[in-house]
Amino acid sequence: MRHTRIVLLFLAFFALHAASIAAAQQMVTGEAVSDVGYALGPGDKVRIIVFNEPSLSGEFGISDAGKIAFPLVGGIAVYGKSVGEAQELIRATLADGYVNLPQVSLEVIKYRPYYIYGEVVRSGEYPFASGLTAQQAIATAGGYSYRAARRHVFIRRGGETVETRLDFKTNPTILILPGDTLRVGERRF
Repeated sequence: MRHTRIVLLFLAFFALHAASIAAAQQMVTGEAVSDVGYALGPGDKVRIIVFNEPSLSGEFGISDAGKIAFPLVGGIAVYGKSVGEAQELIRATLADGYVNLPQVSLEVIKYRPYYIYGEVVRSGEYPFASGLTAQQAIATAGGYSYRAARRHVFIRRGGETVETRLDFKTNPTILILPGDTLRVGERRF
């Protein structure tokens, strides 16, 4: 009976450990961005392939208006759409009198940057990398200044107008998304 309990405890521990490893690998491989329903926006760069139509395939930037300037059809509004939704929109647009039975593939090849300011050594704009955490973003900006509050960070997600205070103690791996703005506040003496 005692050995059965030990084996069950070991199996439960192993299952939890495997789940945490899978979550960490998911963040490293970039699946974290797609898991949160990444929405396309200005500053993103995408690769679109229209099968058997090389003149329609290529790399396209999303304009400040949230559109892709696409050959033949002009501007296609993709702002706020997921990759799958944008892919279907382009396919439907091409099918509407431009290409017979189009097959379209779309992937994000460069995400819009994130921004960090406040009590860090080098405030500014930085390129996004999948799986990026707030602590990594702070390190990229040269680390904390001597006046920095190190227990929390303020984040304004891309497209939002209100920033949220997030504590590192309750959430040590705060994920940063493309277009986010981080502010490191000043500590109180």
